[in-house]
Amino acid sequence: MTAAVRRARPEDAAELVRLRREMFQAMKGRDEPGPWEADARAMLRRQLADPGTRTGAFVIDGPGGTLAACAVGTIEERLPAPGHPDGRFGFVFNVCTDPEHRGRGHARAVTRELLSWFAEQGVTRVDLHATKDAEQLYREFGFAEHPIALSLDLPAGP
Repeated sequence: MTAAVRRARPEDAAELVRLRREMFQAMKGRDEPGPWEADARAMLRRQLADPGTRTGAFVIDGPGGTLAACAVGTIEERLPAPGHPDGRFGFVFNVCTDPEHRGRGHARAVTRELLSWFAEQGVTRVDLHATKDAEQLYREFGFAEHPIALSLDLPAGP
């Protein structure tokens, strides 16, 4: 049985960033600590404290103040279009289960809550990037390839 899912709070920011680092390690095959972590913690604390936030974060508690799993996403407002009359799109940017807690349905549970939150907010399409290991989970929720043709990474900074 999966543990209880709850909405993340500002005090969860450090653990959410720890799990994000785990996710990047799984995606890239290497650990990449750095100053991005402090910026991510500060941003999450600010976003999770804002009652009007466009960031949804759902977690399962682990032992000793740690998090066992998380799913985090954001809502983007674009111009309305056919099929998307309110122009509200979701992007899932962090789903991770601590290695010690995998295989218990935690990723499925937190992702389900995040998708429900998106639906409650009027989101009509949700996008994400998935590892090969996680692809089947997302397909079970109904995710499929989408014809987004091109992407560009711009350099950070001014």
